[in-house]
Amino acid sequence: MATIVVLLIVMVVVLLGVVVVNRAQKSRSNTQLADAKADARRVIERLGGQVYNLTGSDEPSRQALADAGERFNAAGSQIEQATTPAQARLAKETALEGLYYVSAARAAMGMDPGPAVPELDGQRSAGKVTEDRAIDYDGRRIEASPTPSASTPNYYPGGRVAGRPVPAGWYSEPWWKTALVAGAWGIGSVLLFDALFDGMGGVGYDSAAFENGYGYGDGYQAGLDAGNDNGYNDNSGGYDGGDPNGGTDQAGYDNAAYDPGYTDPGYDTGGFDGGGFDGGGFDGGGDF
Repeated sequence: MATIVVLLIVMVVVLLGVVVVNRAQKSRSNTQLADAKADARRVIERLGGQVYNLTGSDEPSRQALADAGERFNAAGSQIEQATTPAQARLAKETALEGLYYVSAARAAMGMDPGPAVPELDGQRSAGKVTEDRAIDYDGRRIEASPTPSASTPNYYPGGRVAGRPVPAGWYSEPWWKTALVAGAWGIGSVLLFDALFDGMGGVGYDSAAFENGYGYGDGYQAGLDAGNDNGYNDNSGGYDGGDPNGGTDQAGYDNAAYDPGYTDPGYDTGGFDGGGFDGGGFDGGGDF
C-alpha cells in the first residue's frame, strides 16, 4: 500500500512539473511574439508616417510612393495575422522594403533620403545598377538606370525575387513582378539578365550562377550568411533575414519564394494612390 502511495505522489509531482514547464514555455513564446510584433509595428508606423505625409512631384516619385503604400498595407495585414515571431519579422521586412521606396521617392524629388534603412534580405549580394542599359526583350524595350527618369520610373531596392538576385535601381517597368507572384522565373529569364546586367560593375550577377539560383559570387555569400548568427544579423536592433534558405528557414518560412503579401491577388491595397492623396497638407519635409 505504501508503495502505491509513493508511486501516486511521484506521478503527481511529475505531472505538476510538466504543467509548470509548459506554462513557462508558453509564457516565453507569448513574450517573444509580443516583442517581435512591437518591433514590427514600430517600423510599420514609421513607414505609414512617410506614406501619408508625402506627395510625389513626378512620375518616379509617385510610383515609388505607390509601391511604398502597397508595402505599408501589406505589412499592416501581415502583422495583424501574425501568430509567431517569424511572421512578425516578415511583416517588419515588408515595412523595411517600403522604407526603401520612400527613400527613393524623396531622393527623386531632390529631398534628403532620410536615415539609413537596415539591409534587406539578399540586397547586398544582388548589387546595384551602375550604368544605363537598354535592351529589346520579348518584343518590348526594357531599360535600367542608377537614377530615376521619365523612361525609368520604377524603383526596386534590390534583393532576391523567387531565389534570384535583382539589383537595386530604376527600371522602365517592374519586370520582376511576374516572378514575384508566380514564385519562379519563366523561360528566357537568363537571357533577360544576360542582356541587361552581364558585365555591369556593381551588379551581383553571372549567367552560370543565376541558373543555379545564385548571383555573382553569391554562393560563398550564402554560406557566410547562413553561418553568421544562424542567419540573423541584427544591424540596428531590427531583423535582417540573412541567407534566405538559412536563417529564415529556421524561423519558419522560406524566403526563396518570398511573397510579402502584397503580391497576393486577394490582397487589398486599401485604394491607396501613391500620388493622388495629400497627407493633410504636409509638405514632406518632416522628420524621417
